[in-house]
Amino acid sequence: MNIVKSKELFWKLFKAKDENDLQLIIDNYEVVFQNSNWKPLGNNKSNYGVVKNQQSSPIAALIEKTTNSIDALLTKKCWELGIDPKSEDAPNSMDEAIESFYPNNNWDLKEFRKSQAEEIQIIADGKGPRNKFKKIPTSVIIYDNGEGQHPEKFEETFLSLLRGNKNNVHFVQGKYNMGGSGAIVFCGKKRYQLIASKRFDNTGDFGFTLVREHPKTENDQAKETWYEYLLIDDKIPSFKIDSLDLGLENRVFKTGTIIKMYSYQFPKGYSGFAQDLNQSINEFLFSPALPMLTIDTAERYPNNKVLSNDLFGLKKRLQKEKGDYISDQFSETYEDELFGKMKVSCFVFNVKIKEFDLKKTKDEIRRRYFKNGMNVMFSMNGQVHGFYTSEFITRSLKLNLLKNHLLIHVDCTEMKYEFRKELFYGFSRQIKRWRRNTTIEALLSI
Repeated sequence: MNIVKSKELFWKLFKAKDENDLQLIIDNYEVVFQNSNWKPLGNNKSNYGVVKNQQSSPIAALIEKTTNSIDALLTKKCWELGIDPKSEDAPNSMDEAIESFYPNNNWDLKEFRKSQAEEIQIIADGKGPRNKFKKIPTSVIIYDNGEGQHPEKFEETFLSLLRGNKNNVHFVQGKYNMGGSGAIVFCGKKRYQLIASKRFDNTGDFGFTLVREHPKTENDQAKETWYEYLLIDDKIPSFKIDSLDLGLENRVFKTGTIIKMYSYQFPKGYSGFAQDLNQSINEFLFSPALPMLTIDTAERYPNNKVLSNDLFGLKKRLQKEKGDYISDQFSETYEDELFGKMKVSCFVFNVKIKEFDLKKTKDEIRRRYFKNGMNVMFSMNGQVHGFYTSEFITRSLKLNLLKNHLLIHVDCTEMKYEFRKELFYGFSRQIKRWRRNTTIEALLSI
């Protein structure tokens, strides 16, 4: 495929609003998308279980994407300072990286926070206008102005599984090259995901590929299907760019990474990104290393006056709204030979807020702070990896009156590795059982 056709193909793929639009393009370019042009993720046709079992919810999977974006920005900063991220000169923790790379940040001030947040953007795409009576698919675009990758490195980074590319980089969250693929299972029915990138130093071409679930045929020998990506002439398709107008807020794309997930399967009740999704990300990223931006479009919500909103985690939001919603808060740090060190913070919400009665107060607190039912959160580097619902407050703590008014955050960043690993693994199994039982209940109710 020549350069002109590569560029034309990218724009067709990127401009597709949802999975149905994308499928029409694929059907019209049969030669490009023939089966011989697809290769299994991680070069392994047994990757179905690896990808499918990574994440139990679409929001948690989306959070992994934003975590990768934070990692990419920190890694870029390290390279720009002439430091190999895997060397002894690199920061030893995410907190140390923020102190080194952003020493004079003023992110508590909205103007500075908004400017930094534009480096990571989560953008809604899809047809409109939307309302509660229309079931219109929502696609998700995630942009970061991070390190980016050369096209010839895609297969070692974005498209690999279990390579451990970040194992020796101590200031990032992701370790096993799996967060990037966990969201695939929530991309429509055919799992289409577009990945495009250009290296931060402006060298090399702009590369792109499409990921999907392999459409299994009778001729396939494998028992299960697998996930695969597009190659053309045995290479990641690419073309030269100076900049691209991809609909980002206050900038054009020059370097970094852009990912589009078509017809993403959000939980029931999710609508505007600047409201619902922003709130959920704030919960799952209790205290993120970097702020980010959630953006919706006038096409989807022509009457919505707030289409973009920066976010910087639930911790910052609790601090900001302390006077109106919080009646008391305290923190304690615990150290033990078994688990190492952890910090526990408790936030007690007011019994009544503003002019609301007791019921409206309870509903408002639930809506603003417990959208995902996470009353007790366990996090590492600000990202929540497990949680308990309000049942823990009533059954384990026996604090029935605080069921709807207590939030507990446990910072596990300095826990001993083995203890933390087992703790998070236990949460993973618990959430998967809950999801399986919920699915069975839904099927029985049909």
